[in-house]
This record gives sequence, C-alpha cells and structure tokens, in this order.
Amino acid sequence: MKPSDFSRSARYLNRELSWIEFNQRVLDEAFDESNPLLERVKFFCITGSNLDEFFEVRVAGLKQQIESSILESSLDGRTATQTFRDLIKRTHRMVDDHYRCWREHLAPSLATEGFRFHRVETLSAEDRAWAEKFYLTKVRPVLTPLAIDPAHPFPQVLNKSLNLIVRLVIERGGELEHRLAIVQVPRSLPRLIALPRPEGAHDYLFLGQIIGHFLADIFPGTRIEGYWHFRVTRNGELYIDEGDTDNLLVAVEKELRNRRRGDAVRLEIDHTAPADLRAQLMEILNLTEDDLYLIDGPISPSQVSYLVAGDHSPELRDPPFLGRTAPALRGRDDIFAVLRERDVLLHHPYESYETVVHFLNQAADDPHVLAIKQTLYRTGGDRRIIGALMRAAEKGKQVAAVVELKARFDEANNIQWARELEEAGVHVAYGIVGYKVHAKLCLVVRQEEDGIRRYLHTGTGNYNPSTSRLYTDLSFLTSRPDFGEDAATLFNLLTGFSQFQKMNKFIVAPFEFHERILAAIRRETEHACKQKPARIVAKMNALVDGEVIDALYEASQAGVKVDLVVRGICCLRPGLAGLSENIRVRSIVDRFLEHSRLFYFENDGQSDFLIGSGDWMYRNFLNRIEVAAPIEDPALRKRLLDEVIGLQLADNVKARLLQPDGSYIRAPRAEDEKATRSQFGFIEIAKNSRVDLAKPAGKSHIRTLKTKKQVVRKR
Repeated sequence: MKPSDFSRSARYLNRELSWIEFNQRVLDEAFDESNPLLERVKFFCITGSNLDEFFEVRVAGLKQQIESSILESSLDGRTATQTFRDLIKRTHRMVDDHYRCWREHLAPSLATEGFRFHRVETLSAEDRAWAEKFYLTKVRPVLTPLAIDPAHPFPQVLNKSLNLIVRLVIERGGELEHRLAIVQVPRSLPRLIALPRPEGAHDYLFLGQIIGHFLADIFPGTRIEGYWHFRVTRNGELYIDEGDTDNLLVAVEKELRNRRRGDAVRLEIDHTAPADLRAQLMEILNLTEDDLYLIDGPISPSQVSYLVAGDHSPELRDPPFLGRTAPALRGRDDIFAVLRERDVLLHHPYESYETVVHFLNQAADDPHVLAIKQTLYRTGGDRRIIGALMRAAEKGKQVAAVVELKARFDEANNIQWARELEEAGVHVAYGIVGYKVHAKLCLVVRQEEDGIRRYLHTGTGNYNPSTSRLYTDLSFLTSRPDFGEDAATLFNLLTGFSQFQKMNKFIVAPFEFHERILAAIRRETEHACKQKPARIVAKMNALVDGEVIDALYEASQAGVKVDLVVRGICCLRPGLAGLSENIRVRSIVDRFLEHSRLFYFENDGQSDFLIGSGDWMYRNFLNRIEVAAPIEDPALRKRLLDEVIGLQLADNVKARLLQPDGSYIRAPRAEDEKATRSQFGFIEIAKNSRVDLAKPAGKSHIRTLKTKKQVVRKR
C-alpha cells in the first residue's frame, strides 16, 4: 500500500487505548510468577493507582468533551463518544483482570507465605478483644456517621475516599423505617491493621471491615441490615485562567479545594451490593452503568500497599540495591573540581542521585558560590533539595526557584515549598503564564580565581531524591560556558520579562523543540535517500504528536531504521508494509519505572545525542517549558550508545514489542539465546564499575568567563 492509502484509523493508535495497554503491561508484572511475590503486590497496587489517575484526568476529560458542543476527533479519527465507548469496555475488562489477579494469584500466594487476612468475627477470643480495644481507642473517636434523610442530604463524598454505605432499620412511633447512612473510613489510619504477633508473622484486618463489624456501636438502637464498601472517583483537573488572576498561588490553592468535590466519573462498590442500592447511588452521583465497577476484592488496591512497606520478608523481594557513586566522582569530595576537568553523566538509579544532592549542598555551603537558580516540578517530601536552597539564601547567596504550582497532584506540596522558600529569602517565581515549567535545571554561579564560572545540572528526572531510587533517569553535569550561558538566559526568561533568545546548545520548548526534532528526523530521511548512514533511536515515556509520527513514517519509507523505546502511550503503528516496516517499538516495564528521554540521530556519521525533559507529545512541544541538551563528550556519547541504548534494545526478558494492531507481545528469544534483562544489566555494570582515573580527552572547552580585568585561562 501507498502511504496515502492509509486512513487515519489505520495510521494511528488511539491515545487512551494505548495508555490502557501500558497499564496492562504493569498488571502483567503482577501476574508474572518469575517476579518475587511482594514485587508482584507492588505492581498490583501501581495498576490501581494508575487507573485512579486515568479516571480523574483522561476519562473525566472525555466526559466533558462529550457534554460540550465541540466536535473534535482524536488523532486516530474517533469522536469522544466512540473513544469513551471503546475505553469503557476495555477498562471493565482490565478491572476484572486486576481483581482476578488478587483473588486467584496474589492472595493465595500470600497465604502460602504466611500473610493472612482475617475478619473480626472469625478471630479467636483474644484477638477479638484486641480488635475491639483498637476500635474503641483508635477508630471510634474519629468516625462520623452521616445519616441520609430529608434533614440530612447525601453527603459530599470526597474523591477516592473509602466509605461504607449502611442499610439500617429504626423504629419510630411503632413503625419500622428503612434508612441509609454513610461512614467514611478515616484517612488518618492505615487501611490494613496488623494484629499483634511475634516478629515474622503477618496477620491483618482491613480497617473498613473493623468499622463494619462495630457499626451497631455508632448506630445504637437500630438494626443493621448490611453494609458495603464503595468509592467515588471525581474529576481531578484544575481549571485556572492564569491571565485572569492576580496571584497564581492563591488561585491554585482555591482550585485544589474544588478538586475534592469535582464531578463524579466512577463508582466502585462491593460486588455484593444490592442492585437497587447501586442504582440509587448512581442516580445521586449522576452516573450510568458505564461508570459502575463491581469489585470483588479490596476496593482501592492501595489498601494492600502496606504489605510492601518496611524491610520484612527480603526473600519475597528483589535483591536490595543501592546506587553507586559514579566512577568519575569516587574519592572526589569537590564536585566543582571534577566538573572543571570533565563532563559527568549519571544513569539513575544505578548511579546514585546523592551526587545531585551533593552538588546542590556544596553550592549552598561554598562561600565562593554567588548564586543558585533552580526549577522545581515534583520535589516530594525529601527536604534536602529545598533545605539547601533555603540555607543558601540564609547565607546571603542570590537564590531563585521556579516552582511549578500546576504539577498535577503535587500542587499542594509545591504550594507549601513555595511559601517556605519565600520565607527563607529565596526569590520564587512560577514561570511563564500559560506554560508549565517542566524543564530540569540547576545553575550554580561561582566566583573563582580567574573569573566567574557557571556549573550546571540538567536531566530527565525531577529533583526528588525519593523517586530517584525508583525511576530510571539521566543527569548531566557540566561547566561548559555555552551551556551555562544558555541556562542563565533561560532563567532570565522564566523569572523576568524577555523574549526568547536562540540558545547556543539547548533546544527549548515551546519555542523550537518541535521544529528541531522534526528537522532532525527529516535530515535522517534525506541521508537515507542519498544512501548515507541514517538511523534514529529514541527513548521516551510517550509518543503522541501526529507531525512527528508522520515524519517517522516518511523516514521509514526512505529506509531509515527507527528503534523506539516508549514506556507508555504510543500512537504510532509500527511494522505496516508501505508505511512503517522499518520502525520497531518496544516498551520495558520492570523493577524501576523507565523515565529517561534520550534521542539519537546518526546524521551521516556525525551523530547527535540529546537528553531532555520532554516527551514527543503536543503538550511537551507547545504547552510546556522543556529543555533538551546535547551530549558532546565522545566518551559519554559512546556510553549512551553502547551501554544505555544497546542494553535496552537487547532486552528480551522484560521488553514487549508493539504490534500494528496496538497489542504487545513479549520480545522473542531463541532457545539458545542468552536472556538479557536490561535493568539487571545496568545494576551489574554499576556494581562492577571502577574508578576512572584517566585524564578525559578534549577538555579544552573548560574555561572561565572573561571579565573586564581578567584574562580567560584555558585548561
């Protein structure tokens, strides 16, 4: 077929359905008996958490699109209604598989390993006494029973809160009246309660079941007919007109309160709940059968995440691993001295993120550092990054932080950090109106003997030491003047008033990232047409942009070999004759969440390497501030090509290959072929790496900035 013969539905995969297939790959890891048991439980919980966010954002958005008068089809030609119908069928099937995994696989395996889940009524007398005391002292004081009658309308059930709906009978004036009530399971207590046992035993009660057992205590004088757990998922998107607000922080904070009471988009309820009760709830919540999910298992899988917490049962987990210090930095306390000699590339979590923390802390404490400028998107609860910035400001350094208040589901956390930073004397900005600041940059300005020198960290991951142990990312540290100048220019744009200035090295969205990626792909196409070396390898979290996909199709038709490692959503259809037969797409779901973005273009032997913060999606190209930085050091480029890319493309254990119809299959492996699991390979590389004491080649680029009375000294 000719490329023009392919319809839109034949050229592209649906974004929402592609995401569901990604979450299926996560769930597959929970089913996979080759994974340690508690790792399988972890993947079970992640699948549920992913679905929660998907309903809060994507399904909620589809519902709003259907209700609006705007008729707009998706990249693959579906209307919002068509997408919703197909999506609902697929999500119901996934939820069934999700809880079947718990009932038929995880729960029996946990029981075999001594993890037992009890009901109060089946406990021994001693354990029942303990459970009653726990209820009376810990649970009862924080319960609030909510009656439903003409004087008590149906309460505003909070987003994703676990609740009990109770049917009870009360006698009034000699007549029996049937009533409903709601009891919210307290968020302040763990959902899974460990019974008192010797170390090594694992016996639990679900908090909701404890409350259910003692319902008569909080509804005295009534007869309890039954209770059922349920949960409501609400629209989680924030709606803020940045151009019509004087204070973005206050506007985001106000909208966060509305999120907890947004429109309902999903009702999960115990599968034993009577049909008339389910219908009543759906009517109250303005939902339909499409939005109803009958759950045979623990509603909200996060309830069982408690099993994974702590350091018990090491035999049921992956072997422990702690990231190593990169060879170039071992035995070197002064990171600035290292960066004056060479660039440093870190592959997290195999190489420790503590290097980045150390970089910032050294900058905060070094009396020669004049200024620190940093972007903050998701920082988590670890105070060391924020603490270093505050400490630097308190020591009199010029410190600026660009805090993204609209980082989805981290808004409240970032508001808190923004206020603390301001109180400590940090200049806090919120970026550019209309754009999320997703770029990862930390610029340190230092006064040295021969002038001012800039040191830079940029990378693919957030400044979050906690998630850095769970996500795979790349960090790049340098003191190259061109990179420092670009970072300074970009920070001036983010904190002040200025027009975008073309950069020396950086490629910045929304100003040029899209067109530069398209140009690089088309350049490979031209090289292939002229029989010159041409190849594209790109690793990212999502590929959605139609123009980029079309450019990749053209490259494939010209003979360019294209290898894509796309963790999540991919709207490109690989392997279609006449369109994409030279494109292969793989996804890797394993112990760590693949999060790095790396782009390689062969360019007739003059290869280009970029690492960056943005995926190939419309939002990253045109609605966010993103940075892609070239890797120029030959040794680092070789490492990226041979090690990082090489191992991922060789993975035949955890890699799945995308098929033209949107499904995925395990990467095939011949009987005599060696098993290659890329993440375990990276762990072994990190364990066996040695200190590289050799002088790096080509370090003449390191120099200080020239000032009026100082002479540039090249090294």
